[in-house]
Amino acid sequence: MSRANPPNASGSRKISFNVSEQYDIQDVVGEGAYGVVCSAIHKPSGQKVAIKKITPFDHSMFCLRTLREMKLLRYFNHENIISILDIQKPRSYETFNEVYLIQELMETDMHRVIRTQDLSDDHCQYFIYQTLRALKAMHSANVLHRDLKPSNLLLNANCDLKVCDFGLARSAASQEDNSGFMTEYVATRWYRAPEIMLTFKEYTKAIDVWSVGCILAEMLSGKPLFPGKDYHHQLTLILDVLGTPTMEDYYGIKSRRAREYIRSLPFKKKVPFRTLFPKTSDLALDLLEKLLAFNPVKRITVEDALKHPYLEPYHDPDDEPTAPPIPEEFFDFDKHKDNLSKEQLKQLIYQEIMRKCMMGQRDMILRDDDNEKTTATLLSLRVGKAIIDKPCGTDRRVKAVQPVVIGRYKGTYVRRIRFD
Repeated sequence: MSRANPPNASGSRKISFNVSEQYDIQDVVGEGAYGVVCSAIHKPSGQKVAIKKITPFDHSMFCLRTLREMKLLRYFNHENIISILDIQKPRSYETFNEVYLIQELMETDMHRVIRTQDLSDDHCQYFIYQTLRALKAMHSANVLHRDLKPSNLLLNANCDLKVCDFGLARSAASQEDNSGFMTEYVATRWYRAPEIMLTFKEYTKAIDVWSVGCILAEMLSGKPLFPGKDYHHQLTLILDVLGTPTMEDYYGIKSRRAREYIRSLPFKKKVPFRTLFPKTSDLALDLLEKLLAFNPVKRITVEDALKHPYLEPYHDPDDEPTAPPIPEEFFDFDKHKDNLSKEQLKQLIYQEIMRKCMMGQRDMILRDDDNEKTTATLLSLRVGKAIIDKPCGTDRRVKAVQPVVIGRYKGTYVRRIRFD
C-alpha cells in the first residue's frame, strides 16, 4: 500500500491517497462534497486511470449514495456508463474509513465543454445519442438515474460519453411511497422535471427523459434553458417557455395544492422553440419538443427518442443493449435506510467491496485493435489546451458531413484499455 499526496486543482493543499503501489498518483482532477478524484498511472500497463476517493462515513446519506453507486456500477456493463475497474481492498474493517474506486480516466465533462466552446449539430447528435443509449440500459433495468446533468456526462479524448454518479439512483419498480423519493433529492433543480416539483402521483422514467431534454437545449444554446433560483422560479421559467398546461395536463397533476398553485399563475402562451433556438435544425427542435413535454405521460420514451430522425445517423437497434431488470431486493437497504445506522451502512459498504475483491482483479491490457480503424467523419473538441478528436462511428452508420476542424487530426486508431 502506498500513500500519495497529489496537489489539488488549485495546488494549494495536498490530499492523501492510500492505494496500491501499482498506481502512481498524478493530479487531482475533481472534488465533490464527499469525494476527490485524481488521475493515476497503472504501472503494469502504463495506462492512465481515475481514482475516486470517497470519505462517506460522517453522514448516513453519503453512505447510502456510495453503496448505490458501487452496487449499480457493478451491475451495469455498458460502453456509455462509467465502470469500476477495481476497488482498493481495505487492510481491515477496523481501519476502514475511505473507499477508493478505480475507474476509466475521462478528460472532461459536458459542463466544461459547453462553457468553453460552441458545439456543432454533429456533436449534439452524437452526445445525445450516447446519453440515450446509456439511459436505455438503465431504464430496461428499471433504474432511474435522477441526477442527469452536464457535469455527470463524462467525455474522453475520443468524444466517447459515459454517464456517472449513480448516488441518487433508485428502482423505478419500487412501490415505496413517493414521499420518501424527495428526501435525498437535492440534484440541481435546473434539470428537474416539473412533476417532481408538482408532486405528481408517481415518478416515472420520464423524469430522466426531461433531464436529457434540458441537456440537449443547453448544448444547442450554450446556456441552461431553465436556470431557476428556487422552486417557484424554476416552475415559472418552465411555464414561461412551455406555456400554461392544457386542461388535460392540468388534471394530470394529482396534488390539489399544486393545481391551485398553477391556477393562481397568469396565463402564459407557449414560446416556439424556433424563437429560442433560431439556428437549430428542425429535427433537433422536434426531438427537443418531445423530450420536454410537460405531461410525463406524453413525454417521449428513451426507445422512441433513439428512433427519432434526428439520431438516425447513429441509431442501430442491434447495438443499443438493454440490461436485465434489477431484482427489487437489490435496493433492500434503501427500504430500511431510515433504520440503518452509519455503522450498519459501513458494514454493507465493506461487504460490497470484499465481494468485488473476491471476484478477482482484472489485468489491464493496452493494445491496438485493427477493428477500430476508420475513415469516418472527424469530430473535434477542445478540452482546455488539448484537442479532442473523434472518428465518428467505427462500426455505426454515419451520414456524410464536413469535418469539424478544431486543431489537427491525430490519427485513426482508437487506443483503449481492455479489462478482460
